[in-house]
Amino acid sequence: MPTVIQPVIPETVTVHLGPPGSNAQNITVPFVDYIKNVASSEIYPTWPESALRANIYAIISFVLNRIYTEWYPSRGYDFDITNTTQYDQAFVPDRDIFQNISDIVDDIFDEYVVRQGSIQPLFTAFCNGTTSTCKGMSQWGTVSLAEQGLTPFEILQYYYGDDIGILTDTPVMSVGESYPGTPLRLGDASNEVKIIQTELNRIGENYPAIPKIQVENGLFGSDTEAAVRAFQQIFSLPETGTVDKATWYAIKRYYSGVKQLAELTSEGVTIEEATIPYNQTGLFPGMQGDEIRTLQYYLDIIAYFNPALSLIPITGVYDEATVQAVENFQRFYGLPITGNIDEDTWNTIFKIYRDTAASLPEGYEGNRAKIYPGYVLSEGMRNDDVKDLQTYLSYIGSIYPEIPEIPVTGYFGPQTRDAVYTFQRLFGLPISGLVGHSTWYRIAEEYNALRGEDYGDLGI
Repeated sequence: MPTVIQPVIPETVTVHLGPPGSNAQNITVPFVDYIKNVASSEIYPTWPESALRANIYAIISFVLNRIYTEWYPSRGYDFDITNTTQYDQAFVPDRDIFQNISDIVDDIFDEYVVRQGSIQPLFTAFCNGTTSTCKGMSQWGTVSLAEQGLTPFEILQYYYGDDIGILTDTPVMSVGESYPGTPLRLGDASNEVKIIQTELNRIGENYPAIPKIQVENGLFGSDTEAAVRAFQQIFSLPETGTVDKATWYAIKRYYSGVKQLAELTSEGVTIEEATIPYNQTGLFPGMQGDEIRTLQYYLDIIAYFNPALSLIPITGVYDEATVQAVENFQRFYGLPITGNIDEDTWNTIFKIYRDTAASLPEGYEGNRAKIYPGYVLSEGMRNDDVKDLQTYLSYIGSIYPEIPEIPVTGYFGPQTRDAVYTFQRLFGLPISGLVGHSTWYRIAEEYNALRGEDYGDLGI
């Protein structure tokens, strides 16, 4: 079932002790300590409690907005926020913290302000209301409102509108950079692909030269590649069609800009926009299914070409043999040895597998079908892997009359898609027209069997 990317409370905040671009120190502090410091620097502990709570909600939401939008990292900086009130909010290193402010922060640090229907932390702009004024909250104005008997939420509504809400019990976890670590490219299938598809489509509303991605499903198909190339061309980036770190953060920056995510008038981010298709919880012993079968396949191929690792049977069950293979892999590649598949372990396995598949010499497989190339083949692609797929399907179609024999052109067009559909239906696979690991493996298996071949000492 698809999940939703909810903002989280970061364990720490990195603060730049000066304006952006200045040669000032960065310091990293626990999130709760940061909020206590800013609140003790921005407001007075003698104010009514309702005023204090309203201001602290604004302080929390402000910094969460900066972190959620990656406002500074997307501009090339290595910090989350500055301590300059011209840009952000006050932070004074090593200052004393007021006890009543500390108690309130401990109570509400995992709550933040949103627009109704949105999950994005609202950009809760504020100013002191005396020497400076703004469209957001007046800090001194909260005092008179509290003295009139308004609750913290009513004070927030007074400044930010009746359509706001408070999200509570936000999980606390470590937050790193959002860039996945390796470039996204044609054939990739991941939550990160879904994110850039959503963002590119929204940017395309303001920049119609960016072609629309018809289905935001997490599959990096030809239409996604075309949208990436158009984005890169418009914004003077190398026109590669892949999403490297520079392109990833440029997309983030312009997405935040067109949606005004760092402004009080933000469109917000809906649950639908933040829905992602792939499991993020990891893989664990006892699990069964195609994800486990794919994991075992990758580990088995890697182990065949790395004698330090051990081959395992592809059963689709996360059994003891799989646990040991995962532990051996983690040990060899310097990862925490848990026997479970977290994001770092999966990304490393996938990278090693794809690098292995790409480095194999031409003709290594003899008369057998090649191993899965490590990415999803879909309509619109044109390359040698498509040509190999067509070769296998065409041969299978000469035996199974239901499967149309297709020309071997290297272009994945409607004929190839229909042949894939038919194969998937005949062999009990999910009917998608896409060729991922399971479909490729089953096509290769059938092709080898019909030719009297098998994978022999490849162990698969």
